[in-house]
This record gives sequence, structure tokens and C-alpha cells, in this order.
Amino acid sequence: MKTVDGFVLRSLGKEYIIVGEGPAQVDFNHMISLNASAAYLWKAVKEMDSFEVGNLTRLLLEEYDVEEERAAKDAEAIAAKWLEIGIISK
Repeated sequence: MKTVDGFVLRSLGKEYIIVGEGPAQVDFNHMISLNASAAYLWKAVKEMDSFEVGNLTRLLLEEYDVEEERAAKDAEAIAAKWLEIGIISK
């Protein structure tokens, strides 16, 4: 998977949003709200050429005190949601 060009993470106080910017995202009329954990993941994968759900799991395990099973489940869920809304692609 990889992030789709034109999506930018912005912070609003303690919250984070992803917005579409530029000509490629002119028809994208959503604002995606992220918590701190999701924003951490987005920042990390934005710098990768490509990533897999396993990368997200590893990042969660490195940053948070969480069981591997829970991290894997959360990583799968966020990747699925990001694919669904179109901010990452396979």
C-alpha cells in the first residue's frame, strides 16, 4: 500500500485532520479526523515508498504498550478504513 498524493496532515490543537490539497484532490470534499495514534501512523507511512499492515503493527508496538494481537487488529482496521476513504491505495 502507499499514501495517495495530495493528502496533508494538519493539527488542530490536540486533534489531527487529513485534508486533500492541490489539483489532484479537487473533488475530495472530506476532512478526516485522526486521533494521536492514527496521526503517528500516518506521519510514519507518509515517508515510506510503500507499506503493509505489518508495518503499522510494528509501529504501534514500538510506540505503545499494547499486546501484539491488539496492535495487529487495530492496524488492519485503520488500513481498511484508509483504503475505503481513498487516502491510501494498494
